[in-house]
Amino acid sequence: MPTRPDHLPTHGEGGPDAKRPGRVGTRTCVACRQEAGKGHLVRVVRKADGSAAIDLTGRAQGRGAYLHRDPSCIEIARKKKAFDRALKATVSAEVWAELGS
Repeated sequence: MPTRPDHLPTHGEGGPDAKRPGRVGTRTCVACRQEAGKGHLVRVVRKADGSAAIDLTGRAQGRGAYLHRDPSCIEIARKKKAFDRALKATVSAEVWAELGS
């Protein structure tokens, strides 16, 4: 079996200790369908009990969906019920209120 060169990362995206720093994971907004870096989107996650919550850390366990904080994207996602479809869970009014602020 051929050996892996040392200058290549062992996993896809890399990280703080990766051989190729600067690569950032891209995600797609559920409303406008545009790709952006994870830092530019907010993650909403389906928790184990089936409810949805905003994931400020971006690392919570559960199925996640991403959205721009732009008011137009928030409104589109609400009208299309994009989170309900993506997360297979109902998003509460409190989560929508927190996204809007």
